[in-house]
Amino acid sequence: MRILGLDIGDRTIGVAVSDPLGYTAQGITTIRRKNEEKDIEELIKLCKQYNVETIISGLPKNMNGTMGPQSEKVLQFCEILKEKIDIPIKMWDERLTTVAAHKAMLEADLSRSKRKKIVDKIAATYILQGYLDSL
Repeated sequence: MRILGLDIGDRTIGVAVSDPLGYTAQGITTIRRKNEEKDIEELIKLCKQYNVETIISGLPKNMNGTMGPQSEKVLQFCEILKEKIDIPIKMWDERLTTVAAHKAMLEADLSRSKRKKIVDKIAATYILQGYLDSL
């Protein structure tokens, strides 16, 4: 059982995958967004490569629990993805995952340029690990 974790942003999509037993999440890549069709093509390729059974997408809620414009964009993208791929997609509250990712990278003393390149992949790992821990 492999689960794919996504941190969907306007410019990038951070991607993480679970180990086959569903215990741990590992960041695998950051997709630089080109257009909807190419982004979805890339995700389908990853789902096949890792034999994914479920997709967990981070849902960026406001701190008070309401959904803002970014949440709507993510939900819209996931609806389109659902039409193209026969894999269940679940939403996961991603509040503070990017903050946690930045904090972890600062503690690891990574340079600003390195942090910028991997923050979305790390955030996707936090989203997926949060989901796995809840099971």
